[in-house]
Amino acid sequence: MGSNPTWGTFLRLPKTDRRESVARACEVRACALRNPGTATTLSRMHDIETRRRALTLLRDGTGNADVARRLDVPLGTIGYWKHVDRARRGEAPGRRTAACPRCDGRELDVRAYAYLLGLYLGDGHISLPRQRRTPSLQISLDDAWPGLQREARTSLHAVFPGNATCWIRRTGCHDLKVYSKHLPCLFPQHGPGRKHERRIALEDWQREVVDSRPGDFVRGLIHSDGSRIVNWTEKTIGGRTKRYEYPRYFFTNASDDIVRLYTDALDRLGAPWRSRRRATGAQDVSVARREAVALLDVHVGPKY
Repeated sequence: MGSNPTWGTFLRLPKTDRRESVARACEVRACALRNPGTATTLSRMHDIETRRRALTLLRDGTGNADVARRLDVPLGTIGYWKHVDRARRGEAPGRRTAACPRCDGRELDVRAYAYLLGLYLGDGHISLPRQRRTPSLQISLDDAWPGLQREARTSLHAVFPGNATCWIRRTGCHDLKVYSKHLPCLFPQHGPGRKHERRIALEDWQREVVDSRPGDFVRGLIHSDGSRIVNWTEKTIGGRTKRYEYPRYFFTNASDDIVRLYTDALDRLGAPWRSRRRATGAQDVSVARREAVALLDVHVGPKY
C-alpha cells in the first residue's frame, strides 16, 4: 500500500465470516492498486450477497461469462471468486504430484526401471541438497552415442512420468537430470561417498525386478560402463588372405558389489564370462564366446 496510502486503502469491513472478509479485503486492495485514490474504486466493490449469488451459479455449472453478465460483475472478478471458492473446498486445479511406486503403490515400468537402475549404478549420481530442496538424479551420457541419450530419457520419463527432465552440457557429454522427492525411494543405494567405497546391495523388490528383466539391467550397465568391441585377425589359407572378426563385450567397474550384480545377471541370462582385476583395483568382465555374444546382441547390441 506504500508509504502514502490513499483514503481508499482503509475500509472498515462488515463483521462477516472471516474468510469472506479476507477475500473482500484482497479485492479492495486489488481495486485500489488498479485505481489508486479514486472514488470509482470503491463504487465498483461488490457486497457479500452478490458474491454468494455468483458462487451459487458457478457451483451449479453456469459459465464465468454468463455469471458476469447476469450480475454485472467484471469477468476477472468472477474468475477470482471461483478460484478462491474451489481452493477453499480443495478442488482447485493445479500440478498433480506424481505418485511413487514405493510410497503410493503406482505401477512401475519394470523394463524401464531395470535399464535405468543399470545406468544409475554405472554413471549415475543422486544429490540431496542441504537446504531441503528436491533431490536430483544425474546420469552422464557420451555425446558419441545420441541414441543412448534418447533411450535414457525415454526410460526416465517412463519411471517418473510426472517429472520434467533437462540436459546439462559438459565437455564431450551431456548430463541427463531429473528432480523428484522419491528418488531415494527408488534408488536406496544412494549414500555418502563413491559407490566403490561403500556397500551396494539391492533390496528384495529391486532383485525381483532385475531377476525378471536381467537383459535390460545388463543393457543399462553396459551402456554406462561397458562396450562392445570387435577384435580381428587375418589368416592366409591357400594363398588367399581372409579377415576374421571376434566381437566381445566388456564391462569395467571398481565396485566389487556392482560387478557381482552384473555377473549374476549374466548367469541368469546364461552368458559365460571371465574377469580379471586391473592394477588400479577395477575389474574387467569379458563375454567372448560366440553364442554368449550373440545372446547379448539380442539384449544389448552395439552402442548407437
